[in-house]
Formats: sequence, structure tokens, C-alpha cells
Amino acid sequence: MTVQRESIVWGIVYLQQPNRMSIFGLFAESIRDFFTSAKFLIYMGHALSTWGDRMWNFAVSVFLVELYGNSLLLTAVYGLVVAGSVLLLGAIIGDWVDKNPRLKVAQTSLLVQNSCVILCGVLLMLVFQFKEQLVELYNGWILTVCYILVITIANIANLASTATSITIQRDWVVVVAGQDSSKLADMNATVRIIDQLTNILAPMLVGQIMTFGSHFVGCGFISGWNLCSMCVEYALLWKVYQKTPALAEKAGQKEQELKQLSPSRDAENGQSPEESSQPLMNETAVVSSPDSPKKEGCCYQVAEPLRTFKGGWVAYYNQNIFLAGMSLAFLYMTVLGFDCITTGYAYTQGLSGSVLSLLMGASAISGICGTVAFTWIRKKCGLIRTGFISGVAQLSCLMLCVASVFAPGSVFDLSVSPFQDLYTHLMGEQSLPEADHSLINMNVTTVAPAEEMPPLQSYMSVSLLFAGVIAARVGLWSFDLTVTQLIQENVIESERGVINGVQNSMNYLLDLLHFVMVILAPNPEAFGLLVIISVSFVALGHLMYFRYAFKSLGSRLFLCCSPEQKVETVDTLSLPTTV
Repeated sequence: MTVQRESIVWGIVYLQQPNRMSIFGLFAESIRDFFTSAKFLIYMGHALSTWGDRMWNFAVSVFLVELYGNSLLLTAVYGLVVAGSVLLLGAIIGDWVDKNPRLKVAQTSLLVQNSCVILCGVLLMLVFQFKEQLVELYNGWILTVCYILVITIANIANLASTATSITIQRDWVVVVAGQDSSKLADMNATVRIIDQLTNILAPMLVGQIMTFGSHFVGCGFISGWNLCSMCVEYALLWKVYQKTPALAEKAGQKEQELKQLSPSRDAENGQSPEESSQPLMNETAVVSSPDSPKKEGCCYQVAEPLRTFKGGWVAYYNQNIFLAGMSLAFLYMTVLGFDCITTGYAYTQGLSGSVLSLLMGASAISGICGTVAFTWIRKKCGLIRTGFISGVAQLSCLMLCVASVFAPGSVFDLSVSPFQDLYTHLMGEQSLPEADHSLINMNVTTVAPAEEMPPLQSYMSVSLLFAGVIAARVGLWSFDLTVTQLIQENVIESERGVINGVQNSMNYLLDLLHFVMVILAPNPEAFGLLVIISVSFVALGHLMYFRYAFKSLGSRLFLCCSPEQKVETVDTLSLPTTV
């Protein structure tokens, strides 16, 4: 009986083995298909590109501070040049992306960006190696020319990076996703997770290299990385282009997209016209393309960039997602982020570098949670409602930051004029009646031994501040993904570049304003006022989005899941909507 039972068991195992092999084969094939798909290749290329960008953006600021004798002057000039260039040239870059073939745009921007970083790295290596000799040549003018070249080349690299971001993240991703809104949302979320991870890991790596090696070694490593990464990214772009034939079709797509976004398709999906992602564009203006010959005069050619700049901003204003884009830009007018301003304020409040690094890690985890929450909420409530929910969540968390202004331990003091330092520098006064005392107290607090640190109660304000900032990242990144996908789905293909270029310009404009705000009120006692102003701008931005959302959905905005959304989830054959 035992032998017979064993033979039966072995027979069953033998009969089931082919099925197991077939299941294993299907599993292996599915894995192979995923790793060779256009979607995964875009992820790989974006990870390599973002890793290089984050290393360079972190290192170039450190290099400029080191070169100029531990002064922030070169870093400030570099930041101003970069922001001003994108502000002025964003629409022109986007227009160039629209008017040229996709593969040419991606390859050109990739080559220009990486070549500029490599050239800048080599130049910095020479400056670090021969700085003493360069100082003595022509009274230091050669060194000054090197500084100008570094900032100029780095600015060109940033402009090329902007073009790469527009063409890959705002155009190629949409084409690869096809008409599947859920796939587009997943790809956007994955790209954002890659951004979050590289934003932490890449600076850590290059920072360790510069710490245990030298700045010379750091420049060489970044240059070598960009050289290798450029070759790999170039090959990945070519593979994605080959695997996605739709990328080759770009010209003459306006009429086709208008037909695809017609109300008839919305009716098939059980969706009302105001809930669709149809762009609010004048059809006659889109379809009509005058064949009249262009003027060839010199003045006409000189004024072409100005016409492109004006046309881009006018086109951006005429979009039905104008308020949504403006709401995202207003979120850049804030000091409530992990930048040099907030970390500098934290140092004045007695937080150590190790604590700040942990807080930055928690912020990144919170941002990743926001990207995951975006995909889940979008499936349950629709795209437009996801933005509304994310805005409410972000504002609710930022109330902790407002509370920190008045909490125990806060240095908020309106009796200390926030404009005193600016007035002193402009008017040339010799004495600072109150600023000197506050500065001395601040320095003593920073360098004091552990036993002289303020009591635990004094940390309540800064704890509430960072708790609100970290918690708000969930709503912030979810809202950012919402607006990004709204722009992707509502802007016609032939205008994606210029509209996203203007959007980048708006983001940089509000970012510049927030730095100006800090320059006008630099003392720690005025930081509470900056917090209140920042939360006010964030609230104003979300009010703009609420107006857009209410105009699109009406009272159905307050329904967690509308009847149309339920129909969409049941009918798997219908195209996902942006409700």
C-alpha cells in the first residue's frame, strides 16, 4: 500500500510538472517583457539623468562657495542667472521642443546638457588645481573669467535639462502611455518616486566622495559619470523610440487630437463634457494654419523670439487648465520646504546637522507616500477631485506651521523690524541697534556647549514647524502630480512644449519672489511672518484650483465617487477619465 501510494503521488507530481514549467515560463516571459518595455526603459533613462542632475546641482553650489572663499556670492549669482534664464527662455525652449522631431529634441538636449556638465567639471578641476597661479595672473582677471565661464556653461546645462524634462516627462511619457489615463498616472508617480530617491541618495554619494577625497576628485567623478551616463541614455532613448512608433508621428496631430477629444467619445464613456479632459481651445485657431509666406526681413528675424515669448504666454493664458497651472506655481512662493532658508532657520534654533538629515529623510518618505496616495485616490475619486483632496490635506497640515509661529520657543517678534538690515545696508549706517545683539545671541546659541542649550520647551515651535512641513509633503506631491497630469491630458500635442515651458517659467518666477521676500526680511525674528505669508500664498493657489475644479465638475466636486466614475470602474473597456 505504501509503495502504491508513493507511486500515485509521484504520478501526480509528474503530471503537474509541465503546468509548473509553463507557469514558470510565462512568469519569466512577463518579467523579460517588462524589463524590455518602453516604460521601463524610460524609467532607467530618467533615473540616470536625474541622478546626474542631482549630483551636479548639489556639487556646483559647494564648488562655487569653496572657490570664492566660503562666500555665498557666486552661489547667489548662479541661482539668479539660472532662474532668470528659465523665466525668460522657458516659452522659447518649449516652442523649440514643439517644432522639432521628438528624437532630435531628446538627443540634442541630452548631448548639450551632459557635454556642458563635463566641460564645466573639467574647468573646475583646472581651477582647483591651479587656483594660486590663476590668482596671480593679470590681477586675478583670469580667475574671474573662469568663474563667468563656469556659471555660463552651468546655466546652459540647466536650460538643456529643462528641455529634456519637457520632452521626456511631459511628452514622451504621454505618448508611451497612449490613451490609458491610469497607465499615465502610474508612470507619473513612478517618475516622481525616482526623483525623490535620487534627490536624497545622489547628494549623499557625491558628498561622501568630496569629503573623503577632495573637490578635485568630486569634479572628476561627476564628469566621468555624465560621460558614461550620456552614452547609456542615448542608447535608451533610441530603444524607446524604436519600441514606440507613435513617437515618430508629431506633425499634423492637432485635428486628430481634437477628434479624439470630441464629446462623442465622452458620451461613450458616460462622461459629461465639462468633466472631460478636452482642451478649451478655439478649434478654428487650432486647425487653421495660414499658408501665407513669412517675412524674411532682418527685423522680423530679430523679433521672432519676442513673438514666440508672447505667443507662449498667450497660449498658456487661453488654456482651460490655466488656473490649475497657476495654483501649482503659487506653491513655489513658500519658505516651508527643505531648502537653504528653512535649514538655516533650523540651525539658529539649535537643531544639529544630524537631526536635519533625519528630517530630510522623513520628508522624502512623506513625498513618496504622496505619490502612492495619488494613484490610489485618483482611481477612487478621479483626477480633478484628487487635486482638491490633496489641497485640503496640504493646507490642513500647514496649519501646524502657523501654530508654530505662536508656540512656546518661537522667536517671532514684530517689534524687531524685518527691514532693519536692508535699510542699514542701503543707507550706510554704521550701527545696528538691535540686530547686533540678536546676531550675537544667535551665534552664542549655535556654538554653545550641550549643557547651555535651551530647555526642551523651546523646541516646541520648531517641532511644530517641521511636523507641518513633513506632513504637508503628502498633499503637496499628490497635488503636483494631479496638475502635471491635467496639463498632459488637456494640452494638445503640438503645444505641450510651449505650455510646459511657460509653466516652468511661472514656477521659477514665484520661486524668485520667495527669495526676494527672504532678502527683505532675513532676520530669524521675521521668519514667522514669512511662514504666514507662505501659507497665504499656498491657500490662494488652492483657491485657484478650487475655482477650476468647481467650474469643471460643479457640485459633483464634493462627491467622493460620482455615478460616472462608478460606471468607469465597472466598464473596464472604457477609457479612464479625469473626473
